[in-house]
Order: sequence, then C-alpha cells, then structure tokens
Amino acid sequence: MTEFYLPSHGKGRIHCVQWTPPGQPRAVVQLVHGIAEYVARYDSFARFLNRQGFLVVGEDHMGHGGSLAPGDPPGYFHGGWNAAVDDTYALLQKTHGECPQLPYVILGHSMGSFLTRQYIQMHADGLSGAIIMGTGSQPGIILHIGKLICRTIALFRGWTYRSAFVDNMAFGGYNKQFEPARTPSDWLTKDEAIINTCIHHPWSTFRFTVNGYYQMFRGIQYIQNPAHIQQIPKNLPLFFVAGGDDPVGDNGKSVTQVCQQYKAAGIQDVQIKLYPGDRHEILNETDRDVVYADLLTWLNGHLA
Repeated sequence: MTEFYLPSHGKGRIHCVQWTPPGQPRAVVQLVHGIAEYVARYDSFARFLNRQGFLVVGEDHMGHGGSLAPGDPPGYFHGGWNAAVDDTYALLQKTHGECPQLPYVILGHSMGSFLTRQYIQMHADGLSGAIIMGTGSQPGIILHIGKLICRTIALFRGWTYRSAFVDNMAFGGYNKQFEPARTPSDWLTKDEAIINTCIHHPWSTFRFTVNGYYQMFRGIQYIQNPAHIQQIPKNLPLFFVAGGDDPVGDNGKSVTQVCQQYKAAGIQDVQIKLYPGDRHEILNETDRDVVYADLLTWLNGHLA
C-alpha cells in the first residue's frame, strides 16, 4: 500500500492510497468511501482484490481522514459537493493515465454511492462498470427542507457548526430497528469488533458540519433528477448491492426503486443483490466473505 497526495478542487490536497497487486494488474477498482470514514477502512477488501490481480485506489474526501489539514473542520466540503466529485475524477485520471490499457471500475459506498451516482452521470466515459453499495433515495421535499434548515442554522451559527438536530434528522432513525442497541452505530454492522474500532477512531463517526449536510443534500437532489439519470451511458454495467436490513436503503426497498428507475431510463445491464440480515456496511458484515465472492464474480463477468 502506497500513499500520495493530489491537489483538491476545493482546498488544500487530497490524501490518496493505492494497493498494488503482485505481478501485472488486470484491472483497476477505485473505491469511493462513505460519510465520516476514510479509505484505509477498506484495506481488507482492497488486499482481497489485490490477490485476484486488481490494482485498487481510493482517496479520503475533503473534510475526511488524511485529507484534513491542521485546523480544518472534519465534515466540511470546501468548494462544495461538485468539488468532491472532481477530486474523485482527478484520481481516476491519474490512475487511468498510468495504466490506460486496463479496464476500470468504480465502487462507491453510502455517501460514496451518491458521489459515484453523480460521477457516472458526468464522467462515465472509459469506465467498464460501477458498483453502487449501500445507497438509497430521499423525497425531494425532505431534501429541500433539510437544505433550508442547514441554511438557517448557518445564518446564526456559521457553516462549520455541528447541529445535533440536523444529525438526528439525517441518521437518528437508523438505529431504531436494532434496539436495544449496544452503541449508536449498531446499524452499521453486526460485527461488534468492527463497531468498537469505528466508534473509537478519530476519523470515524464524527458529526458532519451543516455545510457538509447541505452539500450532501444538494448532491442527492442532483443525482435523483431524471434528466441527470438520462446522462448515464446506456451500456454502462451497474451492480447495486446492499444489506437487507440497511436503513439507508429502507431495508432494500429504495435500492430496488433506484434500480427500477435506472432500468426505465434505458440502462441495459442493471443488477441488484440484497443480503438478508446484513446492515449498512456489507464489506464489514459477518458474512463479508460471501459479499467479497459475489463482487469478484460480477467483476470477472464484466471484465472478461
């Protein structure tokens, strides 16, 4: 695993990681991580892909992990949501430029799935496929109200303020179906060791700023616009995967709805796999070996 930095389209620089397989790689997988985490959390999955001959890359989004400069507020999007999408694109351009002959797949989880869904609406040329993991959808009126609340709070408290009200509005209900819960993060996975590591790491589970939430709400509005969905290439293979008990995807219901929406837009190869009993982070679930194997099967089938 090697680390390097790229200039950010927002502010400062973006921390990037590359996992290189032994021998000549046969394809590239780019990871796009979720809210309030960092790309090195995907180390086990990246090393699994390395053993199968894949080169793996990823970056810590602005406001996250190693991309935080001293004094930077975690969970703040300098330059906005589109700048975060552009940072993801910059890493792809660099990696693809170094190995232009290799097939290239992007995998986005949670908030990263929203970034990836916008990415494939804007920059899908050259991709061999996309894996959309732990995604969901929100009614437009809820997103509009959420943005209005964030703007109102920022007017009095500033954009770096961390609002318990907005945080509860976004995530407060996710743990309810798992009560009595051991921790506020039980909705992520049944693996207690993973939860323990997550809640005690300074780069995980921090509260987003109202700026971060506002920008994410804007991004979800963008990707749900039917005109923007039409911009996805019709021949781009898509694989939606999620836990059957993932509250972000309404226990699979909204994931299925998004798949149906994409199929109705004319995208020819849209597949979905839901894992019964799994929660939000299926790469960290107790049956993650099954998830790994299914993702590898899909990759092999679409990169042959």
